[in-house]
Amino acid sequence: MKIGIIGAGNIGGALTRRFTAVGHEVFVANSRGPKSLADLVAETGAKAVTVNEAARSGDVVIVTIPEKNIPQLPADLFKGVPENVVVIDTGNYYAQRRDGRIDGIEAGMTESGWVAEQLHRPVIKAFNNIYAEHLLKKGRSKGTSGRIALPVAGDDPAAKAMVLQLIDEIGFDGVDAGSLDESWRQQPGTPVYCEDYDAEGVRRALKEATKDRKPEWRATPK
Repeated sequence: MKIGIIGAGNIGGALTRRFTAVGHEVFVANSRGPKSLADLVAETGAKAVTVNEAARSGDVVIVTIPEKNIPQLPADLFKGVPENVVVIDTGNYYAQRRDGRIDGIEAGMTESGWVAEQLHRPVIKAFNNIYAEHLLKKGRSKGTSGRIALPVAGDDPAAKAMVLQLIDEIGFDGVDAGSLDESWRQQPGTPVYCEDYDAEGVRRALKEATKDRKPEWRATPK
């Protein structure tokens, strides 16, 4: 499969490494341009491209950049990209630590709902609740006891199925976490966030989540 990855930070780098390791063709981009990705390319065999090329190179496109940088992406990023190309959002909203205030999210939008609105494109929420190092190193064979599971939220059943398949290929169990409107259940501060649960544990944590965002995960007056 061809996979475009926009963002080569901790999660983007881990996904580039994992997907190339299982045989996928990866096209990776960042804000600094293809030349800045020489080391990652040499390590993985991925192809360094521009952001626009990454959006047009894959059967799946993963957007994995800070929330505050989403509006800075090209306005025509997905113009002309076929509707069957699956877009994955891995982002989290860190108002106090990184992103500053984002009014739509503060008003109650889910993080990935807000991202979809900015991109003018439906998205699948995945890969946001696991540490990058665990994503890179803790994948296990299917059927292994205690295999880490990852929640996947979205509105398109076919797109979700493709993401669940990719998760399985890199060593994790995927758990259907409902619609994009329910993706708040896997946002920062919820029971499933940054916890290495198995599939049963993920389902339990999703059910235990409460919708009110905790104060430490909201913007402050300053």
